[in-house]
Amino acid sequence: MSASASVKLGSKPDAFRRQGQAWFCTTGLPSDVTVEVGDMFFHLHKFPLLSKSAVLEQLIEESSDQEECIIKLNDIPGGAKSFEMVARFCYGVKIELSSSNVVHLRCASEHLQMTEEISDDNLIAQTEMFLNQVVLRNWKDSLKALETCDDLLPHAEDLQIVKRCIESLASKATTDPNLFGWPIREHGLMQSPGGSVLWNGISTGARPRNFSSDWWYDDVSSLSFPMYKRLLSGMESRRIRPEIIAGSLAYYARKYIPGLSRRNSMGTMPLAGTLSDVEQRNLLEEIDRLLPVQKGLVPTKLLLGLLKTSMILKASSTCIANLEKRVGMQLDQASLEDLLLPNYSYTMETLYNVECVHRILEHFLAMDQANGGCSPCIDDMMASPSMIPITAVAKLLDGYLAEVAPDVNLKPPKFQALASALPEYARPLDDGLYRAIDVYLKVDLSSYFYLHLHDIILILCCLQAHSWLSEAEREQLCRLMDCQKLSLEACTHAAQNERLPLRVVVQVLFFEQLQLRTSIAGCLLVSDNLEGSSRPLRSGGVAMSGEAGGWSAAVRENQVLKVGMDNMRMRLAELEKECSDMRQEIEKLGRGGGGKGGGGGGGWASHVPRRFSLKMKPQICSTQEGSVSEQHKSMSAKLDKLQAKLSKQKRQLSADA
Repeated sequence: MSASASVKLGSKPDAFRRQGQAWFCTTGLPSDVTVEVGDMFFHLHKFPLLSKSAVLEQLIEESSDQEECIIKLNDIPGGAKSFEMVARFCYGVKIELSSSNVVHLRCASEHLQMTEEISDDNLIAQTEMFLNQVVLRNWKDSLKALETCDDLLPHAEDLQIVKRCIESLASKATTDPNLFGWPIREHGLMQSPGGSVLWNGISTGARPRNFSSDWWYDDVSSLSFPMYKRLLSGMESRRIRPEIIAGSLAYYARKYIPGLSRRNSMGTMPLAGTLSDVEQRNLLEEIDRLLPVQKGLVPTKLLLGLLKTSMILKASSTCIANLEKRVGMQLDQASLEDLLLPNYSYTMETLYNVECVHRILEHFLAMDQANGGCSPCIDDMMASPSMIPITAVAKLLDGYLAEVAPDVNLKPPKFQALASALPEYARPLDDGLYRAIDVYLKVDLSSYFYLHLHDIILILCCLQAHSWLSEAEREQLCRLMDCQKLSLEACTHAAQNERLPLRVVVQVLFFEQLQLRTSIAGCLLVSDNLEGSSRPLRSGGVAMSGEAGGWSAAVRENQVLKVGMDNMRMRLAELEKECSDMRQEIEKLGRGGGGKGGGGGGGWASHVPRRFSLKMKPQICSTQEGSVSEQHKSMSAKLDKLQAKLSKQKRQLSADA
């Protein structure tokens, strides 16, 4: 980037010197007028001043009858610094116009009426020419001039300087920067036929830099937010793409809100001076209002960072609600780490803000429903592209539930409300939900060894877990999952899980047995089809004699497979007998509990086979907790024995298949 352009005015050597809070012009003549600007005094001469400024001429004339001519200019734009340069210009002393001072001098000259009617080539004309022909044609100088306008409002606004700088910057930001940017700023772009940059007609071997659409983000982030906001408005009027505006806002937010830059690992991006909490809150609320509403324009990671920071800074409820809605629109793009929003409430009911995540999920579901989301057919569930977002959210939610489950302050109603918020078709498998429920019911510190010191309180809470839950509450939690949608691995784990209620374990065993029977039936169907397809080939006569040996081998393998299937049927019959014995034991327990309690006879277990056979969706019916708990130990041993046989059957089935 090249140095700022500048123009020299005047030709006389510097005759000004400063002593404390006073300036003197060493021309050899005694001073006959004193100009007071703030706390600075300028001891000057009347003629150079009145020959350039109509205002100074009038003020000098008004004070001519006084013994000592003193003029006060406390309202001059730019203060004493601007008037010092104006005085040098009036004396013809050399001054240098640049993008850093041209706005000050333009406003000061307008205030002092330094027009062409008073003197040719006066300061108004000189500064206007420099602005239009040099500053506004260059990106860097236009930006620097706009930065200086903050201290010169409303004068710079009245002179249309702010508007002209913004229009210049907006037009350049929406144009190919190679036309005015690197390697040139003030000079023309010179390239050899091969494309290399030329200097004085000599090829340097360098190539023009290819700029991306975000090349101006860092430059404009140096502006104050009011000027930056107006610049973005000017860019939007030129129909710049919304994603570019969103990217610039994201860059500006990361630069001035320290929490966001640390959260997003901006690396070497320079941070601006630290703002106060009030300034950061105001800035965050303004950025939220400016961000485009379209989905996907702002990274979900940044939106969650803004949401977290808004809670820390106690932003307005409207701002927090807007950010929650924005996150909800693209929740399927969020990561589990970013979704773990700490609870900053003074009540500290839970470690993580579960209510906020629930609201975000509701926004996502509302948007999914508005986009035509509905329960798909089972066959089309996995293949439909429209199912990808909601299945991703289901996986994310199950992971979130597993992370927050160890919190002892997370009550069952909150856990259940969040887990059941998604429709049934969102989860192709309930393994993740089962894992979350299992974590909710147990203490497992091995899952939290990765936590840092600031999360040690979470480990302490995990020590208590939710061991105080009653059997009825555990059963209600387990109703959240569908045992039919558990994988074989999850079924194996659940069948041996001592934390699950006994009825849930029986359900799991039943559906695992059903899966085993379905697998066997599938193997038999394949065997029959293979054997049937071999029969017409046997009658092919001499024409098929070349392949007879191969088909004979296939038939023999078929027969061996059929024998194996017959053996499997016998083993399955033995397994069903074991299950029947188990049901009879459970019925005895149910009748015994009913007699003590004075309730109805038969017990809950007498209905288990009928319910399981008539309706595939598992239903956990009520029972008397005391009678089951007394026999839990012995029943668990029997269930373990049955599970071992089931596992052995599956292994044998896999080997035979």
